Amino acid sequence: MTSSHTVRPYQSYVYAYPHKTAYRPLTGHPVGRPALRELWAGERKDALSLYLHIPFCEVRCGFCNLFTRIGAPDELTTRYLDALDRQATAVRDALGDDEPVRFAAAAFGGGTPTFLTAPELERLCDIAEKRMGADLRSVPLSVETSPSTATADRLAVLADRGTTRISIGVQSFVDAEARAAVRPQRRAEVEAALERIRDARIPVLNIDLIYGIDGQTEDSWRSSLDAALAWQPEELYLYPLYVRPLTGLGRVGAEAAADAAWDEERLRLYRGGRDHLLAHGYEQVSMRMFRRGDAPRQGPDDYACQTDGMIGLGCGARSYTSRLHYSFDYAVEMREVRAIIDGYTATEDFSRAEVGRYVDGDEARRRHLLQSLLQAEGLQLAEYHERFGAAPGDDFPSELGLFEARGWLDGSAVASGLLRLSPEGLAHSDALGPELFSPAVRAAMAAYELK
Repeated sequence: MTSSHTVRPYQSYVYAYPHKTAYRPLTGHPVGRPALRELWAGERKDALSLYLHIPFCEVRCGFCNLFTRIGAPDELTTRYLDALDRQATAVRDALGDDEPVRFAAAAFGGGTPTFLTAPELERLCDIAEKRMGADLRSVPLSVETSPSTATADRLAVLADRGTTRISIGVQSFVDAEARAAVRPQRRAEVEAALERIRDARIPVLNIDLIYGIDGQTEDSWRSSLDAALAWQPEELYLYPLYVRPLTGLGRVGAEAAADAAWDEERLRLYRGGRDHLLAHGYEQVSMRMFRRGDAPRQGPDDYACQTDGMIGLGCGARSYTSRLHYSFDYAVEMREVRAIIDGYTATEDFSRAEVGRYVDGDEARRRHLLQSLLQAEGLQLAEYHERFGAAPGDDFPSELGLFEARGWLDGSAVASGLLRLSPEGLAHSDALGPELFSPAVRAAMAAYELK
């Protein structure tokens, strides 16, 4: 038996598969890049998800490797919204009118969507509604924000336009820890923002917290958790700190990323945080996500999109059809990010897919297994068999055998028709997820040139 403690627990946060670094320019199509109209022909369009990406932030946190830039000079937000409007028009045209097009969920992410002013947020909602046809007031709408941009006028727009969930990145209520994560904020500002969010009466509040910050202790971690719990958030996400290449922390902390003692410290903090939330009436939805026991459910949990039908608008957004995942180019380094955003705002023709990866039968199986298994409730064996005509154990005997040997599977779940992780398996989600990557995806990710 292989002990789970010999496995590096924090290898990669897997929230979508295949990973974006496995995408490549789509130049192999007979007539160049594939037309969106062709890609969406024959796809189900009665329960699509809509994601609008805003790649701007006031500051860039030291741990952040998201596609975003600091600030937006020279009316860049206006030009960006203009391009978003053009893209939405082209995408809605590509979806056609042969059958009803309906959106079942929507989200604004980033970056920081509330970097936009209140009038710009009105325009963003108009693009979703008037161009795409999404009825924001009748579907779950999730929006990300930050303490400094969660202003009363912006929140009023979001509440009026139907926002059902607001997610705020706090990371730590301890000022010294926020500084250590290169996140300049003061607790007083965070608390004031949370008060404004509660005053806006948006049904679901999510607070993001990070463990593993330099100088953080079990006591300080508990104090951050208690400070968050004081607001009775419907959801809490607990993220392990990662030190990634080309980020602020990545330039100074490469040694820490390879430190086994730091792995153990993060595992200890994770378990303490998990147990603390469970004791306070929260249920665990995934390694990261916890929901208050009496909170309303808002659409799919924690990126659990085994099904396809994702429409992403904006230069950092992904779109998923049943055969192809596609997006625009990706970068982390600030100069490269700025160049991609500038290219996006200058684009007139959004009728074709730029970069992506085709998802064949094997990859679709991996995606379904991976994204179901990383949810605490597990994978429905009958659902998998109905979709793929086989059992997960038939398709992935070596991977699942390895997970079982490590104690990562809950053997008692099979009787209920489930393939489910044990508590130890959930704790090692960031090691388990990458084990399910195909050799082809691994090779593409390894060959990807960071920029």
